[in-house]
This record gives sequence, C-alpha cells and structure tokens, in this order.
Amino acid sequence: MKTNFARLFANLVSRFGDKEALVNIERNRRYSYREFHALTNRIVNMMRERLQLRRGDIYLCLLENDNMSLLHFWTALKGEAAAAYTNFRDSFDEHCRQAEYIRPKVVFIEAALVDRYYDMLRALGATVVCMDAAPMKRDGLLEFWALLEGVADHDPGVESETQKDILVYRFTGGTTGAGKCAEYTMDNWLACRDTMFMEPDQFQLPDTRMLHMAPISHGSGFGVLATLFRGGCTVTQNLPDLALMCRNIEAERITMTLLLPTLIYRLLEMPEAARYDLSTLCTIAYGGAPMSPARLRLAQERFGNIFVQFYGATESLQSVGILGKADHLTATEKQLGSAGRIQPCVEIMIVDSEGNEVAPGEVGEIWARSRGVISGYYRNPEATAAEFENGFWKSGDLGYIDDGGFVYLVDRKKDMIITGGFNVYAVEVEAALSAHPAVSMSAAVGIPDEEWGEAVHAEVKLKEGESVSAEALIEFVKGKLGRFKGPKSITFVDALPISVVGKVLRRQVRAKYWEGKDRHVS
Repeated sequence: MKTNFARLFANLVSRFGDKEALVNIERNRRYSYREFHALTNRIVNMMRERLQLRRGDIYLCLLENDNMSLLHFWTALKGEAAAAYTNFRDSFDEHCRQAEYIRPKVVFIEAALVDRYYDMLRALGATVVCMDAAPMKRDGLLEFWALLEGVADHDPGVESETQKDILVYRFTGGTTGAGKCAEYTMDNWLACRDTMFMEPDQFQLPDTRMLHMAPISHGSGFGVLATLFRGGCTVTQNLPDLALMCRNIEAERITMTLLLPTLIYRLLEMPEAARYDLSTLCTIAYGGAPMSPARLRLAQERFGNIFVQFYGATESLQSVGILGKADHLTATEKQLGSAGRIQPCVEIMIVDSEGNEVAPGEVGEIWARSRGVISGYYRNPEATAAEFENGFWKSGDLGYIDDGGFVYLVDRKKDMIITGGFNVYAVEVEAALSAHPAVSMSAAVGIPDEEWGEAVHAEVKLKEGESVSAEALIEFVKGKLGRFKGPKSITFVDALPISVVGKVLRRQVRAKYWEGKDRHVS
C-alpha cells in the first residue's frame, strides 16, 4: 500500500491548525500545526531540489533534540530519501563508525561539531549542512536556514510503500557489543504510534505536552507520532539535566515525559523536585532497564499513580509489554517487577535454545512478532539471519509469561551467571541490591572462580552520604534471594559505566575481571 504522509499531516492541520505542535526550549522556537506542516514540507522540498536527495539516498543526523526534531519522523516520512538517526551523545569514535557504515550523501550537524567532524565527513564524500550559523566558511559546508530560503511549502507529493520502502535507519544501543543498524518502514513507525492508543487508561490525549530530555533519536522518540496524531505538543530539551527538566515542567506545563529508572531514583532525591511545581505531570513513562519495585512504590507515594512502563526495543517499535497506570495500582510486588502485560497486537513465543516453544511459565528466550518489528539490519545479512525468523525478532531476553499475561524478564541471555551449576540472573541480583536504602545503582556480573566456575560479584555505587559494609549488603541480598544467588563479593565504586541512553554497561564491568583469561563470559 502506498501512502503520502504529507496528506496525513494536512488532515491534522485541518483539525488542530493553530494548536502548538512543537516547542524547542533552548532555541526558543514554537510552531503551530499549520506552521510546522509548512516548514517540514519546505525541508523535504529543499532536500529534493537543492541537495538532490532521492529514493535510495541516505542523510545522517548528528543533532541534539531541538534540531533533531525538525528532521524527525514528520519530515522523514514525507520524503523519499532515508534518514539515519544517531544519538548526539555518542562518542566521536562511534559517530565516525556509524558515518562510515552508512556512507551518507548529506550530513546535518550541529555547529559545535563542525570543527572536529568536518574533515572526516568530507573524506566520506558527504555534503555537510550546519543547522545554525557555521563557525567558518568551508568548501562543501552549507547552512540549513540559508538552504530553505525561497523554497515553497507545497506538498512534496511523495508516495511511499508503507511496508517496503526504508525511510529511517537507527543504530541499536550496543550494550552487548557494537550497535547494529536497524531499518524501518513507514508502517513500523505507524505501528509504534498505534501501540500508544491501545491501553484502556489513555495517556496520549489532545492536551498532552510531552517533554523529551532523553534523545528523540532513540527511546524518547517513540512517543512523537502518538503525540502528533492526538493533537498534543512535543517539547524538546537538549541538556540531560534533571534540575533543568523540573524547571521546564513548571514553565511549559508539561503533562508527560520519559525517564529511565535510574533518573527516577535521582529525581526522588533532588530538592528541585519539590522546589518546582510538577503537578501538571500526568504520565511518567519508563523502560530500558528494570525498575526496583521498592523504589517504584516510593515514586508513587511522591508523584502519584502516573507511571507507565514500556517494554520494547530498537527492533520492536510496537511495545511488547505495557504496565499501565491501573496495573500499577493493583499489581502485586512480583507483577510490579514484570515488563507488563503482553500487548494485544503482539505475538510472543517463549522458546528454548532449539527454537521450540516451552511450557507455560518456563523460562526461555522471548521472540516477538508484530507490525512494529523490523525486517532486519542494514548491510548485515548475518545478524539479520541470526536474530529474525519467520517475522519474529529474537530478543535475546530470557523470560516467561504468567497466567495473567504478565511478561517477566529474568535477564539477557548474555548476562546469565552460571555458578556451581546454578543459573543466577544479574537483573534479580541488581533488583535486590537496589532495594537497600543506601544503594544508588549496581551492576552484577560473573567473575572467574576456581571452585564455582563463575562467582556472583557486584559493583555498587552508594547514595551520597550513605554507608553500608559489603558484608551487610551481601547478607541483605541473600535474605531476599537465597544464599546461592547472593554476591560472593562487592566492590564499592564512585561511578558505573553508563551508555549514552543511561543503561549500565555490564559488559564493561565484566570485561576487566576476565582480561587475560582463555574463556570470556559473554
């Protein structure tokens, strides 16, 4: 089926024309639906007419949230060239790897990155477009707003095959190795939109004002199309600053945002959370890492029943599981630690190592199939063949489903610790550690042990001003999980390695303990 996304946007303008559609806080830009539709039409027309970006071409975005928003799905889905979104907070080396892999025809870049990135991008043959005033004149360096001058705002007239044409590329987070490049059709993203409308207790409403502090190039961007099609407003913040976020929630009357569990924990401890008026917040979505049930109860006491959990992935835009607001009120302690109920529109299989479905309640790998699941990875047939089968994406997550349809994650396959013949899942050890009032965050890994093969070890960061001995913390965990699952040792650290999207990188913690060993736990 073919779709002209610009026509879909025009339908929204007829309903919500003068309502605010987009606010870029740091650059003080505000657009109504009517204005933003016209601007994104102009951007697509400029790309086609002045940058010669056509079907099969790729443009790369090295942008923070507010500039990224101008080239987001509402623009990419209107055009014919494909957008490649990177995380602005990735390292220079990672950006170099991604750019070399994608080989973009055009790169849209922040002015602050031009000096360091320009030579590398030009060596790849890319035209470089600076989103703000360029720091200096260079050959092949263009300015975004100058390119837009005189460009008409008519419908670009582009029709795309919704389930075939690749319009967006994104790199996976790489928490278990180098990130792969996922490829998306328009229908993948429309399925992502639709998943937000399926819960009985709706949280995407016409008065939604969703603040994006997390990168919209990745997880936070999942809420963009749902906000747009409901007539809500997308509000972007560039800096990953919780104190600034609190100020912006008050100033912009924000109703919804997305936070990783670690950030919710920090918010509970911040004086700014009490100093600013956060009462307009109706929904805090969370995901990307397990939430400690004990901390979740504290957050509910502080902010109310405004939490919604999503379990999805780069490869599965339609959420596999959702723990809605009603579930947060009625769920048992165990269910609060789940990844939510299976979405009605998603197929789930729990399989053994041979790909056979296991009995109900047994642990196996979670496979998911839906409209939101991608067809594979760009230029990586080996990984595509390994991770996709008959439309199912093999998540790499180990888990099970209970009689009520709640999905439980026990760990990543690669983060299972086998100690003395017992399987210990890192996530359950970390959840037990997080229940201790002195613990801020932790990483549980298997380390070499002559007697046990692997021993459970944890690196722990304590809250500021708190103290506890390793021995007391180990006994605390054993009291919750049993003696064989408790850490054999604990190291207290000032910081843990964190990915750019806020996930603890267990592989980096683990690697230093296995350095020089013949066998590496992976």
